[in-house]
Amino acid sequence: MRIALIGYGKMGKSIEAIGKSRGHEISYVIDQNNQHDINSISPDNTDIAIEFSQPDSAYNNIITLLNNRVKTLAGTTGWLDKYDEVVKLCNDKNGTFLYASNFSIGVNLFFELNEWLAKKMAQLEGFEVKMEEIHHIHKKDAPSGTAITLAEGIMDNNSAKKSWVNELTEDTSKIGIASIREGEVPGTHSVHYDSPLESIEIKHIAHDRKVFAEGVIKVAEWATNETGVLSIKDFLNQD
Repeated sequence: MRIALIGYGKMGKSIEAIGKSRGHEISYVIDQNNQHDINSISPDNTDIAIEFSQPDSAYNNIITLLNNRVKTLAGTTGWLDKYDEVVKLCNDKNGTFLYASNFSIGVNLFFELNEWLAKKMAQLEGFEVKMEEIHHIHKKDAPSGTAITLAEGIMDNNSAKKSWVNELTEDTSKIGIASIREGEVPGTHSVHYDSPLESIEIKHIAHDRKVFAEGVIKVAEWATNETGVLSIKDFLNQD
């Protein structure tokens, strides 16, 4: 598999190392020093592009890749207000696109557990939900894309929750998310349900950034044979 890396920070370097260890070739490495070279990426030289850049450049990178008919995986967060535009372009081009806020297989199982628990808790009285996410000090967006996905999973299964806010709140129609930045924490996410008499907490802890990169490569290996707008659920539910 020929992989183009769009973004060459810690995540890009980790994806490169794991990709090579699994026998794949890196066709391009695009960073801020050679941004224009993204225009040269095509199906003739690349099987799939993996986009882990910055929120302010991700959308334009994805649009360029899809216009060039390059299959694209994206993990950059902070640009999702334009997600529908990307979906339309992918469909118009009969292309392949997959965005995930988190490529860890464990996290994506955690998403499903979160939705199941939210549905059950919506039937009970006296419990209120809040969330916490902890990441390294270099992470630029808050809350994390993973935390937003968790919040959306709760709202989809509990009609009493109308929105999320990036702070703890007493407003029971909102899900409060506490974002903490410390050290080199790869990522910890927890969902808390509290009542006066008891509490329930579910948590996912990433011990090493490699878990995300390994998930990216496994999903990329599968997505090279797929077409359309895809999700991690499609990957997990494959036959």
